[in-house]
Amino acid sequence: MKETLVLGIESSCDETSVAVVKNGREVLSNVIDTQIKIHEQFGGVVPEIASRNHIEAISRVTKLALEQANVKLEDIDVIAPTYGPGLVGALLVGVSYGRGLAYASNKPLVGVNHLEGHISANYITHPDLEPPFLCMLTSGGNTQIVYVKDYCDMEVLGRTRDDAIGEAFDKVARVIGLTYPGGPKIDELAEQGKATINFPKTHFENLDFSFSGIKTAVINLHHKNPEVNKADLCMSFEKAVTEVLTENIEKAIKQTGIKKVVLAGGVSANTHIREEFEKLGQKLNVQIYKPDLKLCTDNAAMIGSAGYYRYLHGDISDNTLNAVPNLKIGE
Repeated sequence: MKETLVLGIESSCDETSVAVVKNGREVLSNVIDTQIKIHEQFGGVVPEIASRNHIEAISRVTKLALEQANVKLEDIDVIAPTYGPGLVGALLVGVSYGRGLAYASNKPLVGVNHLEGHISANYITHPDLEPPFLCMLTSGGNTQIVYVKDYCDMEVLGRTRDDAIGEAFDKVARVIGLTYPGGPKIDELAEQGKATINFPKTHFENLDFSFSGIKTAVINLHHKNPEVNKADLCMSFEKAVTEVLTENIEKAIKQTGIKKVVLAGGVSANTHIREEFEKLGQKLNVQIYKPDLKLCTDNAAMIGSAGYYRYLHGDISDNTLNAVPNLKIGE
C-alpha cells in the first residue's frame, strides 16, 4: 500500500493544531496550541481573540508538526484544513493557511468537515474499525446520531432541536460557579456526588434530542437553592443527559440493526457517559468504540484522518475553498 501523508490543520474554535497522519490511521505528529487559559477569564471563547491567536500560532505549530514527524513539506501528499463548522474567523485562518500551503507546494487541497474529523478520531484509536457503524456525536455545538455507511457516506438519524449537550454542560457549569471549560469541571465534581435529584427529560418519537429543559431545570434549582450539594447536582445532571443519549442510541440500534457504536466529540470524554455506553454495549451485545481521551477534543490528527479518506474518495477542493461556519454532515 502506498504511503500517503496528510497534513491536517484544525482551527475551528480555540485550538490551533497541525498534524501529520499516515494512511489515515497512524499519527506521526499532533501539535496542539490551546487557548483555554486565554479565554478562561471571559467564561467562554471570544471569537475575535481566538482568530488573532490562531494567526499568531499557525506557522509555528505547522513547523513544529513537520519537525516532530521528521518530514518536510515536500514529503506531504495532501493538505487538509477544517473548513467548517465552527467560528468563521477562526476557520478562515486554517483554511487560508492551508490554501496557501497547497498552492505554494503544488499539493492537493482537501477541505474537511470538522464533525467528520471527530468521527475519524476513532480510526486512529481503533485501527480495526471500519464502517458501517452508528456514531453518537456529542460536542459543544452538536449532538447527533450519525449512521456512517462508509467512510464518506453518512446520514444524520437524529439531532438536537435546541442546545447541544456540550452547551448545556458549559451553561450549567457557569451558573454553579465552575470555570471554563465547564464539561471537565462538572465531570470531576460529579465523581464525588450521587444522583439524588430527578431532572425532567424530553423524548421524541424520532431520534432527536432536547437538552434545554434539563439545563433550565438544573439552573432553576440552583437559583432557588444555592446551597444545594453541587456534586450531587452535577451527578444528577450527568445521569439525566446520559440516559437521553443511551435511550436514543438503543432505538437507533434497533431501527438499523447495526451492532457497532462509536463515541465522538469533546463530550465523549465524559467519564459517566463512557461508563454507561460500555454497560449498554454489554446489555445489547454491541461493540462500543471510544476515542482516546486526547483525541476527543479538537485536534488536527482527526482532521488528517478524515482528510485521507476524502482524498481517496476523490474529494479534492480548489483554491476557492472557504469557511462554512454552519456546515452540516453530508454537505
